Amino acid sequence: MVTSGCSDTMHTSGTTATMVTKGYAFAPPAFRPFCARQPKLCSTGGQVKQVKLTPARQAELAAVNSSVNHRIKERSDLDSVGSADDWRVPTKDGDCEDFAILKKSELLKRGWPASALLLTVVTLGGAGHTVLTVRTDKGDLIMDNRSSAVRNWSRTSYRYFARQSQSEKGKWTRIAS
Repeated sequence: MVTSGCSDTMHTSGTTATMVTKGYAFAPPAFRPFCARQPKLCSTGGQVKQVKLTPARQAELAAVNSSVNHRIKERSDLDSVGSADDWRVPTKDGDCEDFAILKKSELLKRGWPASALLLTVVTLGGAGHTVLTVRTDKGDLIMDNRSSAVRNWSRTSYRYFARQSQSEKGKWTRIAS
């Protein structure tokens, strides 16, 4: 099981435009309490599994990624709220999953389908890090608090572990390496 703690070390992974999943994975421990408080932000329901990536949509992703990365100060949950792992919608500060959650929230408000916005856990030197995967017809794109660029998952340095299931509420699927 991988927790969602954030780390600085990176590994190479991914060679295709879209992720391939295989079987189930454990959800990060703080995911379930968060979903009890914020069910809409945990939802992956809907028929649209990939968004058509137009230049306007690509610009919208870049604007949301940049805006959240600049507005929110990176700070550990221990320092922010006094617990080791607490998923929440940040207002001033937060750690990696909080950035991903806020990006998902802002995209949902702009009409993006929940079924194409998946919280995703990657590993960095054995520690966890959370990003937002946006499924598009041009590939799976990553929105990350460590980068102002929205990049195809195969062009990042992360080793991908698991993401929210697109088809089963509350489940997570393992990402094939």
